Amino acid sequence: MTTEQNSKDLPDIEVGEDHVLAHNVDDEPVEANRRLFEGGLLKFVAMLAIAYSAFHLYSLNIAPLETWSFRIVHIAGALVLGFVLFAGARFVSSEEGGARHRWTTWISAGAMLPALYVLYQTFSFWQMVQNGAMRIPAELEVWHFGWPLLAATGAGIVMSWFHQRERSVFSVPDLVLIACSLAVAAYFLVVYNTSMRMSTGTSFAPVGISFAAIAGTALIMELTRRVAGMALVIIGLVFLAYVFAGPYLPGFLGYPGLSVQRFFSQVYTDAGILGPTTAVSSTYIILFIIFAAFLQSSKVGDYFVNFAFAAAGRSRGGPAKVSIFASGLMGMINGTSAGNVVSTGSLTIPLMKKVGYSKQSAGAVEAAASTGGQIMPPIMGAGAFIMAEITGIPYTEIAIAAIIPAILYFASVYFMVDFEAAKTGMRGMREDELPKLKTMMKQCYLFVPIIILIVALFMGYSVIRAGTLATVSAAVVSWLSPNKMGLRQILQALEIASYMAIQIIVVCAAAGVIVGVISLTGVGARFSVLLLDVAATSQLLALIFAMFISILLGMGMPTTAAYAVAASVVAPGLVQLGIEPLTAHFFVFYFAVVSAITPPVALASYAAAGISGANAMETSVASFRIGIAAFIVPFMFFYNSALLMEAGWFEIARALVTATFGVYMLSGGVLGWFARVSASWVTRVLLIAAALLMIEGGLWTDLTGIALAVLAFVIQKQRKARLATAGVV
Repeated sequence: MTTEQNSKDLPDIEVGEDHVLAHNVDDEPVEANRRLFEGGLLKFVAMLAIAYSAFHLYSLNIAPLETWSFRIVHIAGALVLGFVLFAGARFVSSEEGGARHRWTTWISAGAMLPALYVLYQTFSFWQMVQNGAMRIPAELEVWHFGWPLLAATGAGIVMSWFHQRERSVFSVPDLVLIACSLAVAAYFLVVYNTSMRMSTGTSFAPVGISFAAIAGTALIMELTRRVAGMALVIIGLVFLAYVFAGPYLPGFLGYPGLSVQRFFSQVYTDAGILGPTTAVSSTYIILFIIFAAFLQSSKVGDYFVNFAFAAAGRSRGGPAKVSIFASGLMGMINGTSAGNVVSTGSLTIPLMKKVGYSKQSAGAVEAAASTGGQIMPPIMGAGAFIMAEITGIPYTEIAIAAIIPAILYFASVYFMVDFEAAKTGMRGMREDELPKLKTMMKQCYLFVPIIILIVALFMGYSVIRAGTLATVSAAVVSWLSPNKMGLRQILQALEIASYMAIQIIVVCAAAGVIVGVISLTGVGARFSVLLLDVAATSQLLALIFAMFISILLGMGMPTTAAYAVAASVVAPGLVQLGIEPLTAHFFVFYFAVVSAITPPVALASYAAAGISGANAMETSVASFRIGIAAFIVPFMFFYNSALLMEAGWFEIARALVTATFGVYMLSGGVLGWFARVSASWVTRVLLIAAALLMIEGGLWTDLTGIALAVLAFVIQKQRKARLATAGVV
């Protein structure tokens, strides 16, 4: 093989039988604040990461732990690995030397003493419990555990903000935070394994639970800041402030109030941090991240992208269509829209620019396609599992219901891309630039792990068993490919899975704090009352209001956290309006997902802009326009439940055809292209009106929409004839 560079913007292009090949598109990006260790420390961290993934596989498949204990260890492990890997401040540059603010080391060393003392106290508490003690003396919990723990945690967090060292050097403040994380977990394991667990939320609850919960919440929020940014932290702090400010607020926001001890004695239970979000992250999410890591190790991600190039690269605007297919395949096993943009966009965005897309359009297409991956069954970026946990609806039913909405979303993005390519006269990629489809088909066995996953789920296997079978099959199938997985590659996959899991686990824990506030203060119920009041005026107005709240709550947050929070606040109100739970939760889920491409805070769009070199806000506006169908589809399946497979086969087929026709017209109206010619404003209005009439799914509205579409077609034909006579086309 020889290699050439077609353009400075392009990734490596290989010339030969396969021509363009994607390499390492699913490699995990290294974040700016992630430490890169060397030597013995690197091996030690790798062993920790492997042990963390192996612990989950062992506990989920062989020797299950008691539920709450398992979730506590799950969170504690993520905190330990997170503080090891992610720095709380920027790294020093080579010009600044080896360190800045050396005083942070001395203060942190001092804070290490109470942290170690607290760890010792948890051991002594365990001995008391083993010797038959029913309670730990309150003075011991307050003065020998609680206040030292809060002091060490606070000092460690604050010092980590100023502690700046080289990228390969570990941090003393973070060592304090690791000790505090272990102390919190150890205390909960000691207390929650006794009858004292039943007293949480009452005046009889051990005071140490509140101290441990405050420290645990602070540690979760600090790590969330490091791995997911400030958006979720700010929202979480606003909700926490509401717990204590609520009694002083007017109107429907007011409530009697909770004491610090009562609230925090409950927030670290299944009403909050250990609730639905952590239940999902500790089982389904971690398992499917391990599955994704095995696929990554066997280079299946490269194959997905290459297959998409071979199948769609020759059509007009080819790389953009490749982005749609590849991002759909990659996104369904990727927990975040922004992460999917980084993995596939590094290849597709430069190629889109090469064939004629502007920087903004190239980034916008990738952002919209990657966001759509979160609604692609069967995995749906872990959203399906959270929905199943919250609603109690079987996972397979949710995956089936997601099929038509996903088709409509990707069809709309495809139409938008195709119309823009036709409107601007873009070409596809040449055959000699693309992989051979025949060659790609010979490797179609790499789809086997996905097929095994789907078949196992629909044969009635549990999600955990199906995910484990798919993971094992990924390793087995790799032996048919050039990227065989031996022991080294399997261990590497387990290591990568832990690194990939940290963000989503801590984000789910932070979302659990918010869910805890909502459930313990009753603000969700009061929001439902407000939604009912709006619905008394207009049900459509109530839905629009719910849409805005879901998007607002999801802005700047990963998909799983965005949906978990919106489902707690908005979905109960929609159910009280008489909407079926499945429809209500899909409505909320869709808008939580598309918050990633909704200005002004559009994480997926901003990630794409970073790759394309375009203005971030312009890219987010363009991605909003391309993904406009995602803002219409939820209203479609609200008015027509057949789109969620809740009808007979004839009704489902008719709904799919008319809805697809509707998003086609919507795309033409938004982009201004229809019947192979640019559309006038009259035609665009007719097309959008026709598309909106198709929302309800009724016979007369469908017929009216078709009539308007026919009228628009006739106008366009006349316009094309006039332009041809004038020599314009």
